[in-house]
Amino acid sequence: MIGFKKSMIAVAAVAGLALTSVGAAEAKTCFKKAGVGEAGSEADAKFQVDEVLLQATDWGAWAAWMSSGKTPGYTFGPRKYRCSKGGTFGWKCHGQATICKL
Repeated sequence: MIGFKKSMIAVAAVAGLALTSVGAAEAKTCFKKAGVGEAGSEADAKFQVDEVLLQATDWGAWAAWMSSGKTPGYTFGPRKYRCSKGGTFGWKCHGQATICKL
């Protein structure tokens, strides 16, 4: 009888770990990132901001984004930019985004 109870406790513990693992896999972690980009045009300065945001998150995601426009393992949400003429190269943009790891 004691052996049976120990077996049931072990089975319950394993089932609990399995459920915890599934819950953890479904959860995604989101965070805000901010960056600054400078370039000769407003569009290029925004592009620089996007690069900074991804490089600060994951170099692999940045490399994938540069080659395919996709960020595997991440959602790269809408970006908000505040741009002005000036800076070293003509345009300077401050930007931010919410990035989620899937």
